[in-house]
Amino acid sequence: RGTTHVYAAPARGDGLPRRVTDGGCRVYGFSLDRAARTLALGVASPTSPGDLCTQVLAAGQGTPEMRPLVEVNREALAEVELASPEEFAFRGADDWELQGWVLRPTRVGNGEDVTVPAVLEIHGGPAYMYGLSFMFEFQLLAARGYAVVYSNPRGSTGYGRDFAAAVIDDWGGKDYQDVMAGLDAALARGGIDGSRLGVAGGSYGGFMTNWIVGHSERFKAAVTMRSVANMATMFGTSDLGWDLVVDQLSTTPWEDRERLARFSPISYVEHIRTPLLILHSDNDLRCPIGEAHQLFAALTYLGRETQLVVFEAQNHDLSRGGHPRSRVIRLRHILGWFERYLPKG
Repeated sequence: RGTTHVYAAPARGDGLPRRVTDGGCRVYGFSLDRAARTLALGVASPTSPGDLCTQVLAAGQGTPEMRPLVEVNREALAEVELASPEEFAFRGADDWELQGWVLRPTRVGNGEDVTVPAVLEIHGGPAYMYGLSFMFEFQLLAARGYAVVYSNPRGSTGYGRDFAAAVIDDWGGKDYQDVMAGLDAALARGGIDGSRLGVAGGSYGGFMTNWIVGHSERFKAAVTMRSVANMATMFGTSDLGWDLVVDQLSTTPWEDRERLARFSPISYVEHIRTPLLILHSDNDLRCPIGEAHQLFAALTYLGRETQLVVFEAQNHDLSRGGHPRSRVIRLRHILGWFERYLPKG
């Protein structure tokens, strides 16, 4: 449910694992001392990019608090104003209860009835999850006057195996309905202008961004990153090999090309009229750059508003582990595109 924690499991005999850390955070690394009594933890939260903490393991009931060890970002964080997410529950396809968040702008204009534009963000995977971790992209958008809406639709991890498997053979189906239901639920909470919406995502989130703008004219701008456009070409070019296509869509290009076309955003490119920014790395082996080229070529041929930005010598993990300069350029492109097509005034 959007958090990542450390669990302890018995080395011998039966017994269920028990959670030994707690709180609204993401533990992204840990080690245990020789006496097996104290944890050293790498911890992030929505308002902290990451820090080192320690925690004594509890002998009985209850979970001791984490103690900050270094607070490496204290001075930097003191210079900025960060937004805190607002969690909400909503109903998706099949009446499933789902989890979402709104990150509202840190500063809003005067007046009780002021509404702001919003960007719908969609995570990759699909076996991945959003949650209580730090997102530079989200905080930047909030700092510049945009609300950010994000959720964990079916296919996400963190809610059990059946939930994660529910997207198999249905990319762009009920997962699409879940994502849009999350947006509607956020709009119902107020403060967001439903006529000024953008959408963005990377990897599977890029697939879903491409899918959304091919099936809806609701958005004024879109940014697709390291995305999937054509399932048939992904079969033979992705470093996942055939696993992604066969495991997720249960066929191959020669057995059922029409099925793969049905699940490919490129098949609906004629319907895309939303200005679309395409960001891709030339060394992306997970979603090879040919996916971006196909989408850009088709949109250009159709005379649609689009732009392709290629990051040299970067890979699929640009947004998380790419060269710092490229990461800054990427954020500037995202912000610039939305500021061009999603006015805040």
